[in-house]
Amino acid sequence: MTKRKLILGSASPRRQTLLRALGFDFEIRIKEVDETYPEYLRGKNIALFLAEKKGEAFMKEIRGDELLITADTIVWLDNKMLGKPKDIQEAVEMLREMSGKTHEVFTAVCLTSHTSKNIFCVSSMVHFRDLSPGEIKYYVENFNPLDKAGAYGAQECLPQGMNPCSEEEIEFLESIHKTELIVQIMNESQSIPRVGIIKKIEGGFFNVMGLPIKEVYEELKNVQA
Repeated sequence: MTKRKLILGSASPRRQTLLRALGFDFEIRIKEVDETYPEYLRGKNIALFLAEKKGEAFMKEIRGDELLITADTIVWLDNKMLGKPKDIQEAVEMLREMSGKTHEVFTAVCLTSHTSKNIFCVSSMVHFRDLSPGEIKYYVENFNPLDKAGAYGAQECLPQGMNPCSEEEIEFLESIHKTELIVQIMNESQSIPRVGIIKKIEGGFFNVMGLPIKEVYEELKNVQA
């Protein structure tokens, strides 16, 4: 699709899986980046700032034929950001706070070359059903909430039989002949019973997972060699 060498600047296994599922070949490079941000930023602007900041960390080593992809996902609830919990107790508190409420998930993506930068952000609304203390305890004990914004992974929190993809996402996957990705996600973690935490998603499901694949695919398609 592009003659540039793609670099994914992310340790996220979910982003790696999704980008690979789209058919892209890429190299993974990882850097520790200070994820603090100005206190005046709100909502999507936090994600945009952090995605760009992650890209800037690689600037001195990007070669002329390379295109770097960095991303940041945040959960926005009651006018505040929920990032990755520092421990299990904080994960429990986050899930308890989100129980029965609707929050917004922003994923910002930054495409950086040695001469240009393109940043965009996608949002989705996620509705949680009311969760019991036992369900929250089961989730944090059987899954890994510490590496996920808001302490949950969307693919692990779907009710049995729910297709979480938007019509736009389904049409996109059909157009690139990748509908098996839906089945792959639906069958993930089946060895451990899920907790049906999510009641409904408005907008892109893959955005909630951490990479809005339709938008990323279209942006990469437009990248000129």
